[in-house]
Amino acid sequence: MKLIIAIIQPHKLEDVLQELDKKEIHLKTVSNVLGCGRQKGATEVYRGRKETGNMLKKVRLEIAVNENYLEPAISAITKGAKTGKIGDGKIFVLDLAQVIRIRTGEKGGEAIG
Repeated sequence: MKLIIAIIQPHKLEDVLQELDKKEIHLKTVSNVLGCGRQKGATEVYRGRKETGNMLKKVRLEIAVNENYLEPAISAITKGAKTGKIGDGKIFVLDLAQVIRIRTGEKGGEAIG
């Protein structure tokens, strides 16, 4: 079991979600976050407004997957988020020690779905 954390540009969220749906990856959590990386606060245009400062608006996706969905999820995120410009984001993959579905008590891969 793995936890995928992806930090992407806000305007690419819909593209990433569409790509994940194509790979039948439907369980995800999305959060709005602030951050900076190699852009170092470079000006970015978001919804017609210039965003400046060293903390830029980003979107954080968290997706728990079983091993057989890991590579499809990574390729979907990469395809949907990539613009080829600085600031496209990062994908982090972490091991999950345990997953428990609260409603049923299922554990491990069955709890992920």
